[in-house]
Amino acid sequence: MRLIILCLSVLLVLIQYPLWLGKGGWFKVWELDKQVQQARKKNDELKERNAKLASEVDDLTQSKGAVEERARFELGMIKQNEVFIQVLDGASGKPFASANPNPYMPGSGQPNSVSVPVAAPSSGGAAGASKATR
Repeated sequence: MRLIILCLSVLLVLIQYPLWLGKGGWFKVWELDKQVQQARKKNDELKERNAKLASEVDDLTQSKGAVEERARFELGMIKQNEVFIQVLDGASGKPFASANPNPYMPGSGQPNSVSVPVAAPSSGGAAGASKATR
């Protein structure tokens, strides 16, 4: 009787092996499901990025204002006969932090550009600012 139970137990284990550890077993299915979820998440992120880029392309092709804005903020360009004024921090003499990440912003040596130093704020009143004219 023990021999029959032992043989049936071994057969049961051998039958279960492909279900759990075989080529199409549960562990492989679980691993592939995780990969599919990661790929879907990545695809959603890329779709969102593509939608933003498509919107930006449409904006640039449809409107001259978007092109002008991009030229101003990313390339630091100014219009002809336009005066560029750069405000400097009074304490350090460096330009104030701005939304423009361009380090080659006009203001040093370009025509129609002026750097304006701002006095450091005093503790008793409003901060003084000096104006520069051409």
